[in-house]
Amino acid sequence: MITIKDTLIAMIVLFSISNANATIKNHQSAKFEIDKQNSLSKLTIDINKTDSKLNVVFENYFLLKDELVKTDGVTAAAKAKALSTSLNQVKMNELSKDVHKVWMKVMKVLMADAKGIAVTEDVKKQRVLFVSLSKKMYDLVKVAKFETPVYYQFCPMANDGKGANWLSKENAIKNPYYGSKMLKCGEVVGTIK
Repeated sequence: MITIKDTLIAMIVLFSISNANATIKNHQSAKFEIDKQNSLSKLTIDINKTDSKLNVVFENYFLLKDELVKTDGVTAAAKAKALSTSLNQVKMNELSKDVHKVWMKVMKVLMADAKGIAVTEDVKKQRVLFVSLSKKMYDLVKVAKFETPVYYQFCPMANDGKGANWLSKENAIKNPYYGSKMLKCGEVVGTIK
């Protein structure tokens, strides 16, 4: 005959087993959450690696632009060489699909223009190539984004009166096509965030 004592013991055992199962499930769920978070942080790190390669490209572009603002053909050539090196170090297989698609369209022109600027110290020739370089760089920075806002600027007098654009990390106009002759000639025509 089953006594009340036996029933209570059976209920306590069942309750203990039930709690143990719940604890195991909670532990497994917590472990899954931790694994999921670790995977996401690894994914974020991988994305940042890709961005950092392009950020080096963008930084070198901005350094080149700054030397053209100063009308310093010697240093501009050196900055263009650094830009060329950073372009060659981009690993296409690490780029996101959208960025990769644009990269494939612009990379040859970017590399040719950077090399062309690097092999001459003639600022006039450098500025002509910088028009094309800036167009392709704009296409790339639109999809890849930079770590801070980028200002798309325009000078109507550059490029033999046809106008030309460039990218800048600053909102203030510092014209790379004319330097000190017309430093503030131009306007911000867009912001890439």
